[in-house]
Amino acid sequence: MENRSLESILKQVRDGTIDVEQAKTMLVKFEDMGFAKLDHQRQNRTGFPEVVYGEGKSAEQIISIILALKQNMNRVLATRVDREKALKVMEAVPDMVYNPEARALFWKHADEPDVLYKGYIAVVCAGTSDLSVAEEAAVTAEAFGASVRRIYDVGVAGIHRLFHYLDEIEHATVTIAVAGMEGALASVVGGLISNPIVAVPTSIGYGANFQGLSALLSMLNACSPGISVVNIDNGFGAGYYATLIHKNHHKNITG
Repeated sequence: MENRSLESILKQVRDGTIDVEQAKTMLVKFEDMGFAKLDHQRQNRTGFPEVVYGEGKSAEQIISIILALKQNMNRVLATRVDREKALKVMEAVPDMVYNPEARALFWKHADEPDVLYKGYIAVVCAGTSDLSVAEEAAVTAEAFGASVRRIYDVGVAGIHRLFHYLDEIEHATVTIAVAGMEGALASVVGGLISNPIVAVPTSIGYGANFQGLSALLSMLNACSPGISVVNIDNGFGAGYYATLIHKNHHKNITG
């Protein structure tokens, strides 16, 4: 733990803003809950807090993890949480907000600002069928403090729709391009704008799409430079990586 973080915790104990038990939790490397070991120091190391992956976890496990994280973090995000689990979580933790399209739960401390960095991330989505992945990317970026502009249903089948938003996309710090089928959107956008692109292939498409493999290979083989590609349907990974670029850009221009 950095000396500054240690000093901050000790000052909070002295001022009475946190108690000794909370301080002990913040000082240990992780909190062992038996079924999970929570990494409370991840934000100090990486800049972003630990995120709860909800798939495969019970609602009770998710609730326990969220409550523990809320004691130590100003922002808590849980991804891949279906509606049934989300309802149980929100019954136990009423201040969580659920986005059903993204299948994500989010909480932010009342004193925490919505946006932490100037500028915005553009999330560009090919079709309505890709919305769940695009929303996961958008919600992830917002959960980490980025402002997001959503530009949806602008795939290459009606490419004139994309051109209508090019100026807005061009002025983003970084663009997330989400597409299924043949995954052409990322390559097209890459040839038209100057900011970095994070491409997300989705599993949307007919049989020869191979559950997103064709879109993944198209994006990996794109002739347009400046494109990074995450795994199939990995909206979270795209949102995380884009916000990392956005955050470092903000740090460089503000000093």
